[in-house]
Amino acid sequence: MKTKRVCLFSLFSRKKKKSSRAALSLMGYCYYHIQDFTNSAECYEQLTQLHPEVEEYKVYYAQSLYKAGAYPEATKASFVLDNPSSHTKMVKLQACIKYCEEDYSAAKSMLEQLPQDDPDYIYNMGCLLYQDGKYEEACKKFMSAMQVLGYVPALSYNIALCYYNLKNYDQAHKYIGEIIERGIKDHPELSVGLTTEGIDLPSVGNTLVLQQTALIEASNLKAAIEYQLKNMKVAQDALTDMPPRSEEELDPVTLHNQALLNMDTKPSEGFEKLAFLLQQPSFPPVTFGNLLLLYCKHEYFDLAADVLAENAHLTYKFLSPYMYEFLDALLTCQTAPEEAFRKFDEMNGKLTEQLRKLAKQVLQDVRLVREDEVQKKALQEYDLMQEKYIVVLMAQAKIYWNRENFQMVEKIFRKSVEVCNEDDTWKLNVAHVLFMQNKYKEAIGFYEPIVKKHYDNSDVSLRKILNVSAVVLANLCVSYIMTNQNEEAEELMRKIEKEEEQISYDDPDKKVFHLCIVNLVIGTLYCAKGNYDFGISRVIKSLEPYNKKLGTDTWFYAKRCFLSLLENMSKHMVMLRDAVVQECIQFLEHCEAYGKEVPAIIEQPLEEIHTHIGKNTVTYEARLLKALFYEVIGWNK
Repeated sequence: MKTKRVCLFSLFSRKKKKSSRAALSLMGYCYYHIQDFTNSAECYEQLTQLHPEVEEYKVYYAQSLYKAGAYPEATKASFVLDNPSSHTKMVKLQACIKYCEEDYSAAKSMLEQLPQDDPDYIYNMGCLLYQDGKYEEACKKFMSAMQVLGYVPALSYNIALCYYNLKNYDQAHKYIGEIIERGIKDHPELSVGLTTEGIDLPSVGNTLVLQQTALIEASNLKAAIEYQLKNMKVAQDALTDMPPRSEEELDPVTLHNQALLNMDTKPSEGFEKLAFLLQQPSFPPVTFGNLLLLYCKHEYFDLAADVLAENAHLTYKFLSPYMYEFLDALLTCQTAPEEAFRKFDEMNGKLTEQLRKLAKQVLQDVRLVREDEVQKKALQEYDLMQEKYIVVLMAQAKIYWNRENFQMVEKIFRKSVEVCNEDDTWKLNVAHVLFMQNKYKEAIGFYEPIVKKHYDNSDVSLRKILNVSAVVLANLCVSYIMTNQNEEAEELMRKIEKEEEQISYDDPDKKVFHLCIVNLVIGTLYCAKGNYDFGISRVIKSLEPYNKKLGTDTWFYAKRCFLSLLENMSKHMVMLRDAVVQECIQFLEHCEAYGKEVPAIIEQPLEEIHTHIGKNTVTYEARLLKALFYEVIGWNK
């Protein structure tokens, strides 16, 4: 996720004063300050016709057109500024227009007409350097401009943005923090942070004051940093901390970031917002790629293909060659898996070569004892390239995983040992494929170091075993049991239980499912081996107390075991003791009582036909299972 690439060029630092001429002048001024630039331009156009001798009206007219995005009209209006006193303003305005039209060479030519000690020259040259990807040089220009102009929120934001692109998040946070602190102090009327605290406030509107504080940009950038660091809750809070506005007042960047950060909880809204942005004249550059990737993630491959075909003109502008090749291979999987496998293989061949070159560069930097910053940059490039490699590798392996050809998946992973043997994502997926082949001892060798990292770590903040996926913990426990390491399994479960108890103490209403899922998987294992007496009892006990343990995921695991049991009972392959049958009936009655508000399944967000709301509950499914039990055992209700 990215924020606005950079603030638009600075134009004029001088504040306008209320005109004493006519109501028209006052209206133009007011429209400008509430950022209704179209109406502002209309007012100033009339004023230039009524009072052609007033140069200021011509300046304001041209500037309003520029702000309204009417660039050809703004350019035409700027040529009317023939007064020598307005020449510099005209040049700056024309440079801004060329920048927004992405004619960067023309913008640079315009700027070179200005004195090099002009703060706007320094500031805007920084913008051009940023646009060219020269973030360190751009940062220096912005800092030089700040030394001359003093504190300017937009400048501080641009410096933070440079650090963000350099992945120096600490420095970026420093400048973001200053913007937010000053915004709170100088403009309490903007209600920064109050929405996060649950206070319902009216919109502050898109005023010029809000724009000048750079609070919206800073909040979006903070959210982007936290998103990159996987701190999703902090990222979401950063968006709600910004001054309150109604949805129709939101800028494209905020709308994009809201869609991305809330995709897990509100996927339908997220897709709707991203699709809406794509229809607008301008949108954050990453919108196109993110929409395509999210469609693929949710397996809406036909929609992704349609968007790609309908917006072919955006492909070369907004998708990198890597992204385009990846999406092309991903979509090919649906019709020609073998061809897709070949495309993924070609991609990883090229990425492997690049990784080898970068590894050589890193070793050379270490040998020559180069500056820490140089080494850090080389390592960052290597990590980014490795991340791309792993994404392609996992997509390639998924072709055979979906076919349950786990031997082939293992073979693919073994070929990538040279590049990925230190990466946790790779290790986890190797562990999964070994687990699926009942190679429990080998799976432990991959699972264990990752899990132990979360309770053997000297850093207390990292010692949280619940940060590990519940399925990973469950698979490790099962692997311990299957290799007769019951003590290790019990020790791991005690650690999970202890941490869950602490969470329950701190937040009694919070549901935590890790230990429940571990027990469910163990119960499922015994059921799969035919020991339904023990397996079903384990499943039942794992969901106690029901008000904290009954959820969509836990119900999914539990009902699988019950359906398997019922199938085997109906075939007379399994006979249960009466006590266990009674325990099953009581369990289903408890699920019926506590499952009224718990969805039985999470439906895909863009499905045209939805399950009836009354049927998509644990209560409804528990009643069905209970009815099946009565039917199978021959009891009457």
